[in-house]
Amino acid sequence: MVTRGFFSGRRPPSDTDARIPPGQYLEQGFPVLSAGPTPRVRTEDWSFTLKQGPKPIKKWNWAEFNALPQSKMTRDIHCVTAWTKFNTPWQGVMIDDILADAGIEPPTAYTLALSFDGYSTNVPTKDLVTGKAMVALLYEGKPIPFDHGGPARLLVPHLYFWKSAKWVNGLQFTERDEPGFWELRGYHMYGDPWREQRYSSDP
Repeated sequence: MVTRGFFSGRRPPSDTDARIPPGQYLEQGFPVLSAGPTPRVRTEDWSFTLKQGPKPIKKWNWAEFNALPQSKMTRDIHCVTAWTKFNTPWQGVMIDDILADAGIEPPTAYTLALSFDGYSTNVPTKDLVTGKAMVALLYEGKPIPFDHGGPARLLVPHLYFWKSAKWVNGLQFTERDEPGFWELRGYHMYGDPWREQRYSSDP
């Protein structure tokens, strides 16, 4: 994993304890972590595809996707490398609204998030719907920087942040829980920060 960016160091929590999962510390900055080089995807080249297995269900270009209903979400996020950042403000398209525009209900219990750089990560479908997750297009009211996954990234804030795939370009519904990039390399299949599910050996 590549780590760069600005770190403000550890700050002892006080009345914030209840919001910080076990083994985490409060971060004031927004560290940049990635599995490899940062792709610079132009919006005119960007598209998002919903698939069931290998079969495409619907595809949107940037303009079409931005025309979908927009929602805002402010959430705490938790990185598996142990930092937690409070109150991160995002805007984008809820997964529920993507499915509604495609005219479908979730067809399977499992989903793979797919990215432009070949990255993937698995998320149970139930953790993407009913207002839990979005494809984020803005951070702090501005386009998401490339380093943080722009022009669009998945946001699943209740799981460790590696599940919020950067440079996302699709969701693929799968019949079984298929491991993604980090899951194949020993990370947990689910990744609940409150249960410290960092690695495959964690319960």
